[in-house]
Amino acid sequence: MPNNSYWLAEPHDPLPRARLSGPPDVAVVGAGITGCSCALALAEAGRRVRLYDAREIAGGASGRNGGFALRGGSAPYPVLVESLGRAHARSLWAWTEAELSALAEPAGNAFRSTGSLRLAADDEERDELEAEYEALRADGFAVEWREEPAPPLAGRYPAAIFHPPDGVLQPARLVRGLAARAAAAGVDIHEHTRIGSAEETGAETVVVATDGYPSGLLGALEGLIVPTRGQVIATEPVAERLFEIPHYGRHGFDYWHQAPDGRIVAGGFRDVSLQDEFTADEVTTPPVQSALERFVASLVGRPLRVDYRWAGIFGMVFDFVPVVGRVPGGDGLWVAGGYSGHGNVLGFACGRLVARAILGDRDPILDLFEPSRLVAA
Repeated sequence: MPNNSYWLAEPHDPLPRARLSGPPDVAVVGAGITGCSCALALAEAGRRVRLYDAREIAGGASGRNGGFALRGGSAPYPVLVESLGRAHARSLWAWTEAELSALAEPAGNAFRSTGSLRLAADDEERDELEAEYEALRADGFAVEWREEPAPPLAGRYPAAIFHPPDGVLQPARLVRGLAARAAAAGVDIHEHTRIGSAEETGAETVVVATDGYPSGLLGALEGLIVPTRGQVIATEPVAERLFEIPHYGRHGFDYWHQAPDGRIVAGGFRDVSLQDEFTADEVTTPPVQSALERFVASLVGRPLRVDYRWAGIFGMVFDFVPVVGRVPGGDGLWVAGGYSGHGNVLGFACGRLVARAILGDRDPILDLFEPSRLVAA
């Protein structure tokens, strides 16, 4: 089946180019949202940075996702409270809110602040949403309860919660913009360059920012950030404005919104063939694609032509908490990834976070993201 990302198909200007002579201070492997935000932060602080990608800027999951920009992470807030403790969970959510706000400036017209709607598909999920709503309110986060969504979703979902800070992205445009800023700040960008070992970069410090795409560079961590495939479609333009904000339900297995040109962008349905989707094979498959088509037809009341189909690989982690910090046993080797499907905001934030740590400004939130926990588990 085709694999042509709607986001990557957008025309764009060539990157400005900077070239370093000699080895860089820091090499960043992976030119998605994490790698570009990390490289930019390091260059703006005066470091000599070389950025590599086996394909092109945003060519991986950063240009092949659903375009959501959400606070928090993959785990619902009460799950984080239970696993991390209330103080740590609150700090993590507040940090993601601040980073989402910070993302808006470099994103420019690639970002629209809309809020997002998390939907309950049944009464059990409704109870989960109510618990999340109460927990977020108790900890001072803005959130709104919706007893039943408006048409065309009325009668289909028993309840929803609205997250005011969230938004939608043209993610490839955002990442290309960050890369252009990075190049203007002196970052030497090498696309279509696969790195086989940290040593070949010539840098004393190397950041692996490939998330779910296997890099072969992570030693004992390799494979513990589990490659997971997400599939998405974009339909023909629809004149009616039905889904201005990002919608997601059924524990995140369904997600969709409407792009400015009217196309319905919908993803998910990994659970129709769940084991097959734990893979680094970046292809679209008939079972998931057919499920997405049927779902969109049910949302709008008629079948729609599908103009774009694509797949991207994200990194799933057993505890749904990012993996950011020094690689165990790796001298000068750092990792930032493991966003469990919430990489647009977390990737931007963690790229900046690891850059700060390399520069000597270590945020205590890195204690929650410690990579060695995966090896210990």
